[in-house]
Amino acid sequence: MKYKKYIKDSVNISEIGLGAWQLGHYSGWKSMTETEAIKLVHRSLDFGINFFDTAPNYGHGTGEERLGKALKGVDRSKIVINTKFGHTHTGTLNFSSNYIRESLEGSLKRLQIEYIDSLIIHNPPSKYFDGNKNDHYEILDKLIEEGKIKAYGASLDTYDDMKLLMDTTNSKVMEVFFNIFHQDTLRGFEQAQNEKVGIIVKIPLDSGWLTGKYNSESSFTDIRSRWSKEDIETRAKLVNKVKSIFGTEENLAQKAIAFCLSYDAVSTVIPGNVSIEQLTSNVQSTDISIARSLIEELEKLYQTEIKKLKLPW
Repeated sequence: MKYKKYIKDSVNISEIGLGAWQLGHYSGWKSMTETEAIKLVHRSLDFGINFFDTAPNYGHGTGEERLGKALKGVDRSKIVINTKFGHTHTGTLNFSSNYIRESLEGSLKRLQIEYIDSLIIHNPPSKYFDGNKNDHYEILDKLIEEGKIKAYGASLDTYDDMKLLMDTTNSKVMEVFFNIFHQDTLRGFEQAQNEKVGIIVKIPLDSGWLTGKYNSESSFTDIRSRWSKEDIETRAKLVNKVKSIFGTEENLAQKAIAFCLSYDAVSTVIPGNVSIEQLTSNVQSTDISIARSLIEELEKLYQTEIKKLKLPW
C-alpha cells in the first residue's frame, strides 16, 4: 500500500480508503451483517488501509457503530477517521450550525473514540459553503481548539462549490465527486494542492458503471434505481468508449481507480466495497500506472462528449 499526505498533524493515509456506507444495516446497498462488516474492516487493515470514511446516516448510525467496534484496540494514532454532519442518523437533514456539536458527539460515541481526524459538512446546498455568510466554520475552528477534531471541510460535487469553500473558509479537507465520467472538480485540484487541502475522491467507479459489468440492459433495485432507462443506455455507451481508449475490458475498475490516483492532489480514493473480493481488487489498483497519453484521452472524452450530457450521479 502507498501512502500520501492528508492533513496537518496526521499520519499519511493509504491511497485506498474504506468507505463505511456499505457497512451499515439497511445502507441502500447489498445487506451486510455486523460480522461481515467487522471482517471487512479487519481485512482492510491487513491490506494496510488506515483511512476510514463514514457518516451518521450510513445505516442510520450502524455504519459508525460497526466501524467503531471493528477498530477497537487498534492504535488510534495510526488510523485516520473522517466523518460528517448534516445527514443525521435518524434519516433527516440538519445543516444548522447549532447541530454540529451534537452530531459530532453522537459520532464520537458510536465510533467509541475521543476525537475525529476530519469532520465535514455532508453535501449541503451550495449556500453553506460560503464562510462569509455562515457561522459553521467558526464553530469548527472552536472544535479544533478543543481537540475534538483536527481538520474540517465538506463533501461536495462541483468545482464552483470547491472554489467557494476554499476562498472563504479555512477548510483543509474536501471529499469530491470525481471519476472518468465526472471531471468537473478536477478544475479545483491545483488550488487545493497549493493550499494543502486534502482531497478524498468519492464515487470513483460511478456507482459501479466503471467496473464494466453493466450494459444497456442492466436494471437496478437498490439505491441505483434512481437511473432512468435513458441514463442507463447513455452510460453503457460511454463505458464502451472508455474500454476502447484502454484497449481492453480487463481490470476496468482498477484502471478507473488508478485514473483518480494519477493526480497528485488526490490523497485517497474510497471505492465502495461489499465483499472481500471487491476490496482485494480495489487495493490492487495502487499497482497500476496509466500512461499520460491515456489520461489525456480520457480528459478529452469528458470535455468533448461527456460534460455536455450533465450525467446525474
